[in-house]
Amino acid sequence: MKIGWPLCPRLCLVALLVGQLAALGRAQETLTSPSEASEVSAEARERLYREIDQEVAALERQGTLLKRVVRLVTPTVVHIEAAKNSREDVRFSRRSVEEAGSGVVIRHGGGFYVLTNRHVINDSLLAQIKIKLADGRVVNPKQAWTDRGTDVAIMEISADHLVAARLGDSDKLEIGDFVLAVGSPFGLSHSVTYGIISAKGRRDLKLGDGSVKYQNFLQTDAAINPGNSGGPLLNLRGQVIGINTAIASSSGGSEGIGFSIPINMVMKIATQLIERGNVVRAYLGVRLDARFDATRASTLGLSRRTGALVSTVTPNSPAAASDVREGDVILKVNDVVVEDDAHLVNLVSLSGVGESLNLTVYREGKTLAVKVQVGNRDDFEPE
Repeated sequence: MKIGWPLCPRLCLVALLVGQLAALGRAQETLTSPSEASEVSAEARERLYREIDQEVAALERQGTLLKRVVRLVTPTVVHIEAAKNSREDVRFSRRSVEEAGSGVVIRHGGGFYVLTNRHVINDSLLAQIKIKLADGRVVNPKQAWTDRGTDVAIMEISADHLVAARLGDSDKLEIGDFVLAVGSPFGLSHSVTYGIISAKGRRDLKLGDGSVKYQNFLQTDAAINPGNSGGPLLNLRGQVIGINTAIASSSGGSEGIGFSIPINMVMKIATQLIERGNVVRAYLGVRLDARFDATRASTLGLSRRTGALVSTVTPNSPAAASDVREGDVILKVNDVVVEDDAHLVNLVSLSGVGESLNLTVYREGKTLAVKVQVGNRDDFEPE
């Protein structure tokens, strides 16, 4: 299975069919004999139609919610076309290729910006990026910034009558929550699909050239296809709770496994890009033991495999200054349970430089509290 960049409410439909079958059963109960079947059946059918009309009317009143959400968010979604220069394998001559994707308009600090994925606009000049608004106007970005480690990109735009999306809180999402995906699959702009959050915290995806190091994807079964990249994932309140980024597929099309970057993570990156022009990541200063498993956890006295096992502490690092030791198992960061090594890396990297983190560590059979002030990764590991 490959992982690539990339409406009708089913429960309501099931409820409607169940209602129809129940009504049909009630109608059949009125058929007392073959000789009376024709006359009674006609009466029963009429009653069945009336009952169905009532049930459908109730569903339609609920169904207007999705229509209103779509009408509300459509003006905030844009179609993106970005021309890029690529090299042919044989002649090494320059040729033009085009990446199509989606984006969503947000407001920050009084200005308007478009959130999208780095891979949609990477290697494109500003003049080569065309942003098509919902009303058909086409604008070029004034500025663009990208972050390789998360595949987040943001562009500053200027135009009259722009409509900004409302942002939600992706930390509050639960598996099973209903979501909508809006984008331009196969160039079909403002396409809407419907589904649920299938999973959270996907951090082991092999994407593109492997440069997306910091992963914490939401998984959804809302159909996401090529061209959806950069478009919003929305909750039923019309709030953006993710940016659609990739699909897992054996055919190149949607197979019900799509991935979105949580909007809280996106905005931490985007805010730094707007305000600083680059992303500064926090640094703890530990190396982790990738072989840490249930057997090793049991040996250490833990009831199950949880957290991240420290194999080495970098000298003169924030971890060393805070008495984090080799052999410690870091169980929590600020009361957030650490699920694995990648989760710890994300939690630290998305913290603010200079921020004090409260670590819960397991050491020699005891649980201890350790406070550490994280540093700037560039000071310890320059790229």
